[in-house]
Amino acid sequence: MEQTSVSPVFVGRGRETALLKAALARAGAGEPQTVLVGGEAGIGKTRLVDEFLREADRQGAVSAVGGCLEIGAEGLPYGPLATALRRLHRALGPELERAADGLEHHLARLLPEFGQADTEPNDEFGRARLFDHTARLFERLGVEHTLVLVVEDLHWSDRSTREVLSYLIRTLHGSRVMIVATYRSDELHRRHPLRPYLAELDRLRTVRQVELERLGRAEVAAQLTGILGEPPDRGQVDRIHRRAEGNPFFVEELATAQREGCIVGIPDTLRDILLVRVETLPEDTQRILRLAAEGGTCVEHDLLAAVLDDGAGALREDGLIEALRTAVGAGILRPDQDGDGYCFRHALVREAVSDDLLPGERHRINRRFATVLEATPDLVRSEASAARLANYWYHAHDPARALPTALDAARLARHRNAFAEQLRMLERALELWDQVPEEVQAGTLRPYDWAETYPACGCEGAVHDTSCAELQLVDVLAEAVVAARRSGDWERALGLVKRALTLVDEERDPLRAAWFRVQMAKTCGYLNRPGGGEIEYAYRLVADLGPTAVQAEVLAMEAAQGMLAYPGREHIAVAERAAAIAREVGAEAVEQHARITLAVLYGEFGDPDRAVEVLTDAIERTRALGSADVLCRGLNNLGCLLQRFGRSEEAARRCREGLRVATSTGLLGTIGACLSGNLVEALISVGRTAEAVEALEDWDNGPSLDAYPELLDRLRAEILYLEGDFDRAKEYNDRARAADIARQPQNVLPAAALAVRIAARQGRPLAARAELLALLDTELTAGFEAQLLPLLVHAAGAEADTRGLPAADLGRPVVLRRIAQAAARLDPVLALHRGWARLLDGELARAEGADASAHWAAALDLLRPLDLPEPLALALLRSAEGAVAAGRREEAAGLLREAREQAVRHGDRARIREADHLAERAGLPLGPGIPQRAAARPTASPDGFGLTPRERDVLRLLALGRTNRQIADELFISPKTASVHVSNILAKLEVGGRGEAAALAHRLRLFPEEELATASPRS
Repeated sequence: MEQTSVSPVFVGRGRETALLKAALARAGAGEPQTVLVGGEAGIGKTRLVDEFLREADRQGAVSAVGGCLEIGAEGLPYGPLATALRRLHRALGPELERAADGLEHHLARLLPEFGQADTEPNDEFGRARLFDHTARLFERLGVEHTLVLVVEDLHWSDRSTREVLSYLIRTLHGSRVMIVATYRSDELHRRHPLRPYLAELDRLRTVRQVELERLGRAEVAAQLTGILGEPPDRGQVDRIHRRAEGNPFFVEELATAQREGCIVGIPDTLRDILLVRVETLPEDTQRILRLAAEGGTCVEHDLLAAVLDDGAGALREDGLIEALRTAVGAGILRPDQDGDGYCFRHALVREAVSDDLLPGERHRINRRFATVLEATPDLVRSEASAARLANYWYHAHDPARALPTALDAARLARHRNAFAEQLRMLERALELWDQVPEEVQAGTLRPYDWAETYPACGCEGAVHDTSCAELQLVDVLAEAVVAARRSGDWERALGLVKRALTLVDEERDPLRAAWFRVQMAKTCGYLNRPGGGEIEYAYRLVADLGPTAVQAEVLAMEAAQGMLAYPGREHIAVAERAAAIAREVGAEAVEQHARITLAVLYGEFGDPDRAVEVLTDAIERTRALGSADVLCRGLNNLGCLLQRFGRSEEAARRCREGLRVATSTGLLGTIGACLSGNLVEALISVGRTAEAVEALEDWDNGPSLDAYPELLDRLRAEILYLEGDFDRAKEYNDRARAADIARQPQNVLPAAALAVRIAARQGRPLAARAELLALLDTELTAGFEAQLLPLLVHAAGAEADTRGLPAADLGRPVVLRRIAQAAARLDPVLALHRGWARLLDGELARAEGADASAHWAAALDLLRPLDLPEPLALALLRSAEGAVAAGRREEAAGLLREAREQAVRHGDRARIREADHLAERAGLPLGPGIPQRAAARPTASPDGFGLTPRERDVLRLLALGRTNRQIADELFISPKTASVHVSNILAKLEVGGRGEAAALAHRLRLFPEEELATASPRS
């Protein structure tokens, strides 16, 4: 049966059509595009897409359309994607199968035609792998064709569909793929989940949003001409345009009603407008429409026939076909694109028909659908059967049937890695639990192989009784907690855990109670809320029990929390015990988690060789185990450890390996941010700053932007600092520190060190000092040499640079003593750490006006073999300063040239300027290719910068923190003249602001201490 076209003329939409064509051209050139088409119901979104797809087909593109179905609160998991793949399979056949080679087992969760899905009932990261394999399939298909994927009715989409769509949009780089999605903008109430989703996508440069406007009067007239077959008179146009308000669908309804003689008394309410043509159809057709409206957005022919065949006034097959033909001819129904059922031509009509049912009538129809589908499940596609049946029983108001079917739908949703939809069905089961008799609860078999270390009964390791086979409410809560966590709904997970803890009996079921305490700790950790005490509580529950997987996980988490916070040697013993228990009970993933933590602790407490050995072994065991999440964690931690040990090139390689594993297993959105951050840090350390910037930019366009914000923002700040943009560097670093609510030392110490460096460069020595003292007031244990020593060096350097500044001189002895005391608690073993320690000795000596040349020489001996530009450039520069002061010009020139080379390699513009300024003042040639500014700008100025005597006076006061008004008062000049002098000084010193100029003056000792000390003290 062919649908009669109600509106044969496509009017308006020229701008929108041009936008879609341009996006198709860009996609065909290898720049994937996404167009989001919004508008109110009936505005013509589907018609616009249909017209565009005809043009795309003419250009040789391959298109696939999938629509979101309104089933329950949200649609069927991955429904649009499954439909689109099925249509691609029908269109491309062997080509699609070749593109899916190696991916079939996971893609079978979307499309059963790919074969048997792999069995991963408890794989937390299976969804991520599914997303990655879907993206790889579309990338392969895009090699031969431009692929257009259309997802209609996104406002009904399930969360899993939205997430996989977002993943595709973010990760399909360089692919010939175009994604078009439509949604009803008038459905997006304030809390609709699509609102924040669209806002997030709108930030991406490859995404364009277009909102369809209502038609104008002239466009309505053109549409009416096409529908009626002749130009309408002015009165008709005015009347229909006024009542339809420019909505094309309403124009069609009103025009068709007029054409069919129903114009008299056309009601003004939307619902009656939509029902007016339905009510003119024969009663048998209306009956079918009422049934089809409850069957779903689309209903299969055989299912509809079976529901109609109820023995009371049933239609014969030929009568059913005739009634359906009438509905299709009237433009109410249309055959679906798969050809095995019918859809309402517009969802608004289905909603109006459904809303017109009486409550009892609605329940009876849903019961009939449920009964028929339960007896003959193959009437619908296998992937949709469970969810459809669960919804029919739910809307039939039959809790005894709705509960087990909801649990079964949840189980199948989990098997498809649709965790958000699994959670929705489990929450429905929780809602229904108290509405069913106890015998129904007791007769509901446990539907899961329980996830992770959850004890499937309260007697793990003891004698089981028959009650263990009965599902309990706490079991449903446990699976809901895991589903919420896997779907990323951590707030909901927290609420479910709290509810479970009110139900579980700690004395009878200590393992279950401990398991929920562990979930509480995990959830609070992710939400950056206090929850560390939960692990201690859990340990008290299981301490006296025999070895179990729960006990091993509790101990492993206790060790991991200690590792991330303020570790002590006692955490080593905890991690060792966790690994031993896990090995005993066969919890292999938990064992390797514990060993990874153990290795990091070995590294923190001075045994780097053992740390690398244990961690490398854990990685290889995990690789054989096939646990991708543990493998990624191991590679991430190994990269982090190697970076701390000064083996940055190796660290970068391990992080890149981790990113490859994360990408191939779909875990990029889970741990990719941390791996990318550690990679960026390693690249900066070895002077490959351009690569570091590229890696950060790659991540900013990656699959997830909300993970590890404190790490990524600090690294952005680090790069901005190197570029000399200290204000923006401070902004990003402050944001990073605010995000680190847990205040983990691995984040706190580097961020504090950067804050000290920024403040010093900006000429805020007291702020730099305050940053240091705030940190030293925190109790730090041993094991942080890699992070704490650079902080102490930079803080001591800031004190040395401002020696002679009265405001900074006050209290300096106390600060230097605090720095020395903090350093005395450290035990530097590795060459990198000992090199930083020698630098610290030198900066402390410089701050006290003592000879530091021996310290610089010792630092150079340790740091040169490591070839890390940051500490090496500092050691070289300080050595050069000492050689200049001692009159060893040739040696100074060589050291300074080498220092500049390292600073250039590092990309540290401030350090480059510092080297240039020293060379300029000392008149040292740095060699070919290096600016010789002293020779180019000869001057007799004692500072070497060409400052006039008046500018020197202004700079001297500037170095003391004077404002332009105060400078003018002291020098008896106008504030405007003072401002001009300050601008000239900034240009000659090549600095970005007053603070940096003052800091440079102190760092380069442009004024003798006695000259500053005798300056006017007014402020």
